[in-house]
Amino acid sequence: MINFRTDLAAERRDIYQKANKLNEINGVESEKQDLSENISIERVKITNEEGEKIIGKPIGNYITVDLKKLKLAGEEEIEKYGEVISNELKKIIDMHIEKQDEILVVGLGNLYVTPDSLGPKVVQEIDVTRHIIKYLPQYVEEGTRPVSAISPGVLGTTGIETLEIIKGVIDNVKPKMLIVIDSLASRSIERISSTIQISDTGIVPGAGVGNTRSEISKSTLGIPVIAIRNSNSCRVCCTC
Repeated sequence: MINFRTDLAAERRDIYQKANKLNEINGVESEKQDLSENISIERVKITNEEGEKIIGKPIGNYITVDLKKLKLAGEEEIEKYGEVISNELKKIIDMHIEKQDEILVVGLGNLYVTPDSLGPKVVQEIDVTRHIIKYLPQYVEEGTRPVSAISPGVLGTTGIETLEIIKGVIDNVKPKMLIVIDSLASRSIERISSTIQISDTGIVPGAGVGNTRSEISKSTLGIPVIAIRNSNSCRVCCTC
């Protein structure tokens, strides 16, 4: 069995194809789209149990967005990058829930460990609307989706599995979808801070580096789970 040591479905596919000298893998579909010199999108879809077993990822959709020269990008370019990611996210959300269904955003990771702090930092920037819609509806534009957000921390600092915290919130808030934001491990140093993977199969925190935590997915929570993950580490990371 191949030890992939990466969270990216596209990298796992490439590794397996190279190791077995294959052009195609049964149960794995993929396509690549170059939007510009610096932006490319690769869509990998695992369609059956054989593909799931080979790649080591659940059946579902995995969209990898590569943003080259991101560290040197100006304000206009960064806005364009954000628009591309936003469009891909909207498409995958619309596949699972209605326009006005409530979403809970969860920022996974440890705020105090740089390679693992992406989730908590992004949650601080989320425009949460659930409370405004509930208590001050006159100040909210009609059609605004209810959004709430939390950053549950990590087992090493809370003593509680992240899944247990999320389950408790879902039982009370009752969202229709969960979006989790987290760092991921890649095999390539070139992908650090420039590659984002969006998937609709949930997440197993730490799986890319062999530090597996409880699965956060539809099977464990009962609602669709979208994962947005940025490559913040290369093969090893500081999750705990």
